[in-house]
Amino acid sequence: MESGAGKHWTEEEVKALLSVWSEKSIRKQLHGTLRNKGIFIYIAKRLQELGVCRDWKQCRAKYKNLKYEYRTVKYARNSGDATKTMKFFHDLDAILRYEPVTQLAAEENGRCSVAEARLNASPTTDSTQ
Repeated sequence: MESGAGKHWTEEEVKALLSVWSEKSIRKQLHGTLRNKGIFIYIAKRLQELGVCRDWKQCRAKYKNLKYEYRTVKYARNSGDATKTMKFFHDLDAILRYEPVTQLAAEENGRCSVAEARLNASPTTDSTQ
């Protein structure tokens, strides 16, 4: 599969990225890590094994874009706007729902309830995945 810097990600490429991202060890390493170049180099190598030729910068950019789009849709839905959607929302929800919400994000948005923060911080359901 030939993919350059200006090429859009295909559905298969995004699915491959999500499958690697959904692994518990990857999620743990990505959460709360600011300098994560090494993690994305590893993700790019794993994607190459799956037939996806993307470099680590492309993987990090796609990761950030998917995460941003997911949060935009999630906050819209929590605010009552069910019209906002995205293609891989349910996959991303399964990956991101157990990430603890930082206090800064909760205070800035004013949309995160205490119950939601507790749900997100609960490690008990994480072990089942």
